[in-house]
Amino acid sequence: MKTVAKCAIAALAVCATQVFAAEYPTKPVRFIVAFPPGSATDIVGRLYTQKWTEMWGQTVLADNRPGAGGSIAGAIAAKANPDGYTLLMHSSGHTVNPSLYAKLPYDTLKDFVDIGPLAQQPNVMVTHPSSPYKTVQDVLNTAKSKPGVLNFASAGVGSGTHLNLEKLKLMAKVNMNHVPYKGSAEALGDVVGGRVDFYFAPVSTMQGQLQAGKVRAIAVSTIKRSSVLPNVPTIAESGVPGFDFSLWFGIWAPTGVPQPVIAKIANSIRAAGNDPVVKGKLSGLGNEPMEMTPAQFAKFVREEIATGATVLQAAGIKPQ
Repeated sequence: MKTVAKCAIAALAVCATQVFAAEYPTKPVRFIVAFPPGSATDIVGRLYTQKWTEMWGQTVLADNRPGAGGSIAGAIAAKANPDGYTLLMHSSGHTVNPSLYAKLPYDTLKDFVDIGPLAQQPNVMVTHPSSPYKTVQDVLNTAKSKPGVLNFASAGVGSGTHLNLEKLKLMAKVNMNHVPYKGSAEALGDVVGGRVDFYFAPVSTMQGQLQAGKVRAIAVSTIKRSSVLPNVPTIAESGVPGFDFSLWFGIWAPTGVPQPVIAKIANSIRAAGNDPVVKGKLSGLGNEPMEMTPAQFAKFVREEIATGATVLQAAGIKPQ
């Protein structure tokens, strides 16, 4: 009888979970964004929150909680009720933080469920229009003949803009100075002002500056050219074979969210990403599709954590 009762309880639990998933969401969903409004992560995230609000019939609220490489947002999300009503929107920086910080307020692998990626985009190496550096080879030749002379800005230690630089230094075997800023706005401001030589900027944030002639594009970081900057060569085709670096964005939930809910959110990511309007806006910002199942994304996340650790170690950057 006890066995029968246990089976009945288990069956009821499964049914209850399935009903919960079928009805989800029945109230507003909190979408914690790891970076400030106007950032590349925020721009992509809001395209999805707007579409999900329409698809689900429930408001999806973007809650920007920037700071500490996105770990402030991560800490909030990790401690949230695992019911699917609090999700984390982060970038590839989520997989760098385990190697960048000596002690995070959460465990990146244990405290989160990897749901799926949204999109990816290249960084674009930019310089002041009056700069004598017009090609990647110009940059590398100077870096080799005058080590430590060139200054590269970044949005902060461990940011994607920083890792992009360190990977270039590693693969091209050159030495350039890293100048960290508190964010993209400050870094770009000093490039525009001619106070620093270069910056690897997310392509989605650069189109206005490029069109206004405030900066000049030298190369994009991905293995393929950007659809919005088709005349700008890649670093790989400019003298560093095989170079590939992208900024990507994904969705996580606190561990414990029912699997059927995870599956529904993953399906909603796919549906929103394939919506013609959303797809067109993503493409117009230089984003490329990045479709994965939760299992594939989990594998990808672990590979990216290992890659980030390798680059930071090669750069001699110790956990803060």
